[in-house]
Parts: sequence; C-alpha cells; structure tokens
Amino acid sequence: MALYDYEDGVAVYEDGHCPSAAAQSGYDPDFVHDSVKSFLVHLYRHIREKNVYEIHQMYETSFQTLSERLFKETPWPSVDAVAPYVDNDHVFCLLYREMWFRHLYARLTPTLKQRIDSWDNYISLFQLVLHGVVNMQLPNQWLWDMVDEFVYQFQSFCQYKAKIKNKTEEEIELLRQFDQAWNVYGVLNFLQALVEKSTITQILEREKDGLEQFTATDGYDYNGGSNVLKVLGYFSMAGLLRVHCLFGDYHTALKCLLPIGITQQGVYTSVIGSHITTIYHYGFANLMLRRYTDAIREFNKILFYIYKTKQFHQKSPQYEQILKKNEQIYALLAISISLCPQVKLVEETVNSQLREKYGEKMIRMQRYDDEAFSIYDELFSYACPKFITPSAPCFEEPLVSYNQDAYRLQLKLFLYEVKQQQLLSNVRTFLNVYSTLSIGKLASYMEVDEPTLRAILMTYKHKTHVVGSDRRIISNADVDFYIDDVCSSIFFS
Repeated sequence: MALYDYEDGVAVYEDGHCPSAAAQSGYDPDFVHDSVKSFLVHLYRHIREKNVYEIHQMYETSFQTLSERLFKETPWPSVDAVAPYVDNDHVFCLLYREMWFRHLYARLTPTLKQRIDSWDNYISLFQLVLHGVVNMQLPNQWLWDMVDEFVYQFQSFCQYKAKIKNKTEEEIELLRQFDQAWNVYGVLNFLQALVEKSTITQILEREKDGLEQFTATDGYDYNGGSNVLKVLGYFSMAGLLRVHCLFGDYHTALKCLLPIGITQQGVYTSVIGSHITTIYHYGFANLMLRRYTDAIREFNKILFYIYKTKQFHQKSPQYEQILKKNEQIYALLAISISLCPQVKLVEETVNSQLREKYGEKMIRMQRYDDEAFSIYDELFSYACPKFITPSAPCFEEPLVSYNQDAYRLQLKLFLYEVKQQQLLSNVRTFLNVYSTLSIGKLASYMEVDEPTLRAILMTYKHKTHVVGSDRRIISNADVDFYIDDVCSSIFFS
C-alpha cells in the first residue's frame, strides 16, 4: 500500500517514485488521484483565506509539477469528479475548468466540442466577475494567464475554422450550431467590458495624481478586498492590443494600451509573460505604422531585460516561450534597424547579440536587392504574430480554407513598404556624407533629373516622419535635411 506525502502538490511513494501518465492504464475522467485531492483541498483553502503567496506557489509550481508527472499525456480529472473535494464551490469549479482547458490546449489537441466548452466556461467565469461579487485575491500570474489564454484560444479557434476545407460533416454541423462560440464581437465585448467595469482607466488616472496605489501595490488589495476585477481589466487592455494586432488594426491596438503608459513600470511588468507579450505586440504595431524609433526603443529595453533576468526563469513553465519570443523580437529589431538605422538607441549588449544573430543579413537587407527582399520576407514570417481572419466561413459556397489569407495580406503590405524604402537608401547615404549640397549636384550623383529628385526627397520626408501616439509629427530619421529654394541647395542636420 502506497503512502503519500504532500510535497509541492505531488504524490510520492515510500521509495520516492512518482507515478506518471504512462503508468496509468487509460484516462478515467472520474478518477482523482490522492495527490490531486490534496492539491485541490489545499488550493481551495488558500483561495478562501486569500493567501496569495501560497496560491501562487501552488499555481506556479505544484500544478505544473503534477501536470508533468501525472497528466503529461492526459487531461486532469473532470470538474464533476473533483467538485466534492472543494464543497462543490461554483467559483472554484469555474477556475478549475479554466486551468483544465489550458492544460488540455498545452498538452493535447482539443476537439471542436472542447473548444466550444472552453468558450462557455470563459463566459460563465467572466460574467461572474463582471456581475457578481468576487471575494478573493488571485496572483497576477494567474489573472494574466486567464486573459492571455482567452486571446490565444480565440486565435486558435479562428485558425481552426479557417481550415474549413478538411472539416468533417459533423464538425461543420457543430460550427453551424454554435456559431456564437468565439465570435469576434463576443471576445472584444468581454475584454472591453472588463476594462470598463473595473474602471481601471480612471484608477490609473487617479494614480498619477497620487489618489490611488494600484501600481505601487502591483494591483493587490491589502485592505481585505479583491484584486480580480481590477487586474483582469488591466490585463484586458494588453489583451485588446494583441487581438487588434492579430486583425492588422495597429492604430486601434496602440490606442487600447494608452492608459498603461508603456514607457514606465506598471503591473504588466510584474509578470514576465505579460511584460514580453505586451512589448512584443506594442513594438510590432509601431513597426507596421513606421514608428521605427518607438519600436526600436521598446524592443531594446525588453531584450536587455530578458538578457539580465532569463537565468531566474529557467525553471519557469514559461521559459521556452520566453526564449522563443526573445528570438522573434531580435528578428523584429533587425528589421526595424535595417529600415531605420538608429543603432544609437540600442544597448551595447543587445547590439552585440543582434550583430551575432543577424549582422550579415542586416548588411544584405540594406542593399535592397532581390536577396534583401527574401530576407525581409523570411524574418517577417518568422517573427510576426499569427494573423487571423475572424469572419465565419460561408457554408453555402464551396468550402475553401482561408487560414493563410490574413498573413499573406500583412506580408504583402510589409514588403510593399520595404520596396518604397528602397528609394530612400541612396538618399540616406548622401545625408550621412554631406552637410550641404546643391540639388543639381545630388541629382547628378543619383542619376535622376531635378523634379524626380525633389519627389524622392519629399518621399523621404514623408517616410521618415509619422504621427505619434500624442498626435504630434515625429521624425524617425537619424539625420534630416531642409531645402533652401533661394540657393537651390539641401542642408543636412
């Protein structure tokens, strides 16, 4: 007979051996291992007691360890099976199901019915938060994961239904029947409702005047209240940023994030996954809007932060994702600097890593030959978000998969911008060499007539100046110029 000790939520035999999923003879959703019972009883008690430290330890460490050792290839027990051990508490069961589905998505491939059931669980959970009285405190990591997973599952569902050509008749019928599941308006409405109901925008405004202590306390309520609605509302702004980036609506994406103040420390920086994801999408949106200097600054800061801290996250379940995003952001930084050579904005450590990874490619990218465009294509495809087409398939027409359409459109727009930047490469070379030059002489150097040169110069002005988030015109250029028509000369600054 095995004896169990509760160590970090893991069942341990007398000989120190932990049972694995491979040792189980098939998955039984109604079987609840003793270690799982103990884990849930302790987690439930800590949530009732608002013991955030213990909740965080169990959520981050114990749940992951149990998943790895007992449920590596199977789901956790069903909510009906575990409910008796937590007093059939409705709120806890919703939280458990949220974790259950998240584990399923991470380890296995969810069926269409499971995708729909997960949507229903999010509806119940968010409606409870929005319209009920939630008397608990949860770790920021857990609350961020809820929002992050909600957006991820929406993205996954859009990609799933866009591959309509290979669906079975049963799947198509389910898609028809549950056409509101993961509906784009439903997803946006829930995220926006969490922002509005939490009054997080007003809270952050009052904090600037010293009337609130939201960021200073990392969003926690030390007066016995709940942090759930406020922090979910806060992270939902980052969720909206990501959703609109997936649509290719970069102006709206950045607008959603304005209350946070991305250039300063915030609650979003208290969770490594939130910090990286937010900066990644913020920087990408700026890149696509030609706000290259803003993109470079933030990419540089987050890459330097990851460089300094990644050793502390080696045992974190997010570690592999951190490394992947780190590589993607380096690729985006290589693109940004190739289009806007502002190396002075980059830390020496980051610049060294960048040159090691992409030095040769960046030299070729700045030549703007056929090979350069293939490199831009390669890096963009590797580092861009997984764009989605949120519209439902038309079942009345021949079924054609469209899961790549949104990506191809964004790639086409990006490469068109790169093609336009090609005109500016020669101009930029002369800007770096001369302090003043006559229009006639520059036209001769560039082998164009003066009217054509003036058009190129105006294009340069247009392409190196953008409307910033504060609605002011800002320059992306490392050097600039003005034309004195009296003497028909160009003066560089």
